[in-house]
Amino acid sequence: MLRAVNPPRANIPGISQAMIVEGGRLVFLSGHVPFGSDGKIAGPGLEEQFRQALTNLDQTLKTAGTSFANVARLTIYVRGYQPEQLPVIRAVRDLFADTARPPASALIGVAALFHPEVLVEVDAVAVI
Repeated sequence: MLRAVNPPRANIPGISQAMIVEGGRLVFLSGHVPFGSDGKIAGPGLEEQFRQALTNLDQTLKTAGTSFANVARLTIYVRGYQPEQLPVIRAVRDLFADTARPPASALIGVAALFHPEVLVEVDAVAVI
């Protein structure tokens, strides 16, 4: 259903430069945040919060009848982003994403999110 597009000499490793949806229906996912099932924000750090946000996104995908393997576009918003955080972000994302065909992605540093303790929010477009 998805075909990755990467031009020759693509200079951003670990993402697909574009994804072509070749069939199915699109699912637009709202921003997912690091709240656990207890309603509390996961851990104090970015790694724990990002893992929880992606776990929440994964649960929504499954409920919608699809999976993380069918995510065409992933947008990650990080409060106070610093370039040295990229390895942690990639490592956690790779626990969920298809690393052989990663989604088209954007990583956006923001000044604030909806809650002062939240460090990360993730939204996506997937295919059923």
